[in-house]
Amino acid sequence: MVSPQQPLTTRLAGFGASVFAEMTALAVQTGSINLGQGFPDYNGPDEVLSAAQAEIARGNNQYPPGIGQPDLRSAISEHQRRFWGLSYDPESEVLVTMGATEALAGALLGILNAGDEVIVFEPLFDTYAGCVALADAVLSPVTLRPQPTGRYGFDADELRRAITGRTRVILLNSPHNPTGMVFNSDELQMVADIAQEHDLIVVSDEVYEHLLFDDAQHVPIASLPGMRERTITISSAGKTFNTTGWKIGWACAPRHLLHATRMAKQLFTFAGGTPFQSAIAAGLRLPDSYFQQLAKDLQSKRDILMAALQTANLNPIRTEGTYFITADIRDRWPHGDAMDFCRALPEACGVVAIPGSVLYDQRHADEGRHLVRFAFCKQTSTIQAAAEKLRSWV
Repeated sequence: MVSPQQPLTTRLAGFGASVFAEMTALAVQTGSINLGQGFPDYNGPDEVLSAAQAEIARGNNQYPPGIGQPDLRSAISEHQRRFWGLSYDPESEVLVTMGATEALAGALLGILNAGDEVIVFEPLFDTYAGCVALADAVLSPVTLRPQPTGRYGFDADELRRAITGRTRVILLNSPHNPTGMVFNSDELQMVADIAQEHDLIVVSDEVYEHLLFDDAQHVPIASLPGMRERTITISSAGKTFNTTGWKIGWACAPRHLLHATRMAKQLFTFAGGTPFQSAIAAGLRLPDSYFQQLAKDLQSKRDILMAALQTANLNPIRTEGTYFITADIRDRWPHGDAMDFCRALPEACGVVAIPGSVLYDQRHADEGRHLVRFAFCKQTSTIQAAAEKLRSWV
């Protein structure tokens, strides 16, 4: 008889219930504004929504090809060339996935062996640790910390010390969730030099590639000399077109790396989202003005929330991209940690956030015990209402 006590695989034994679910429940219970989870509360562009409706109406609702609809693969290839100067063959170097998470899981499970090590920059998107664990590999974190310049950064020596004989992959995320850091050219070159020196594969999560503020510039690491042949670039439609529930993602890579990703991915879902794939192809071909306005609108919301956090003495760290702001709560909450703060905030203020400590490897959770993440991918009226609550909190 199977014991009812321990059915969970040991690879996932360290993973508990998601704090995101806890904070969402608190938002509902208290009627608070939920700035915890990173999904918009507004629709995507009409051109994309109308295209999906048209595809459904004309009966395009069955399985697509396992590698994705040809038109979407072509649109992804065009997008990479148009925005980043990268050339990928849509027939052999582009793979459509069920969101970026499936692309990430496919890449890691397709290329990692048991005991391989994965360098990752923390704080981190929690799925990274789960995918590494499922591959029976080892997470090796390098910590991003606030710098005197007012942005996050990393210690190059710490990155070099993290490399061992078992290191196989560097998992990069830029623009970075949750810090909002956009790796600059010097930082990317440092990662590229190390990858080439140690013959490592880079898995690059670029889902926030169009969400850039001020003068920040996104540079795909695959565009650096010697990096295309060792990089799997991952992105998705959810963040760019406000369609997170459609789960349309993709991976671009040279044939040998894409083959490994596809071999694992095909065992998860095979394929899906047929009418949405066609709609996202239309979205990727929207004019530059759409992508520029998307970033401009988000930047204005960032500025509203940043100012309110400063007024509330929560010391926000300036974000260069993504949906998120992290704030240092020590001046306002000197005797508790981020988890206590986030559990108290809904009742005290009427706003929900995510504790930074849960976004670090648990060996380094103290690095985030004073940090809290707020999402600003909401309607301007929602952000203004949250800002007023924060300003009024005494």
